[in-house]
Amino acid sequence: MTLLLVSLWANVASAAAVVGQAAPNFTATDSNGTSVSLADYKGKYVVLEWMNPVCPFTQKHYRSGNMQALQSEYRAKGVVWLSVNSADAGSSSYSPGPEMNAWGTEMKAAPSALLMDSDTSLAKLYGAKTTPHLFVVNPAGMVVYAGAIDDKRSANIEDVKIAKNFVKATLDESLAGKPVSISSTQPYGCSVKYQ
Repeated sequence: MTLLLVSLWANVASAAAVVGQAAPNFTATDSNGTSVSLADYKGKYVVLEWMNPVCPFTQKHYRSGNMQALQSEYRAKGVVWLSVNSADAGSSSYSPGPEMNAWGTEMKAAPSALLMDSDTSLAKLYGAKTTPHLFVVNPAGMVVYAGAIDDKRSANIEDVKIAKNFVKATLDESLAGKPVSISSTQPYGCSVKYQ
């Protein structure tokens, strides 16, 4: 069993999206059954946000309104925001599309799309480890940020107010034509439940 887990994580690590390299292309199905491809958004900034509604760390950023505020602010600036739920269909944290949509409505979530990754293939492709785990792709298709949403590694909602938000900083710098000052951090949160 240990060897199997080591092998799985080795495969995940080798497939990971890497800052400074081309973002792995993908086609996935969203919570409404629509096909979404990264290639469709060439020429735009794209945020990939791994999330899971039952995770306390995801809840921290949604119950505080932090994630929705980011989604709304940057979508208004032309950024595509793709939330990704990679809960394995056999896990207790899995919810089908209609339930995910109902949760998103309750939370007033504002992503461009919510991708359903129940076979965890997209998570494996990017090397997503936690919820949340975020990646920012620039208009040239390069990964310019990968890691945690912020520097407060807790599930405490109050910490959102005092956190340095790495994703916000990446998007602000990038949209202003500046280099990204912090392009990679260690993600924190609940582990992605791989198949």
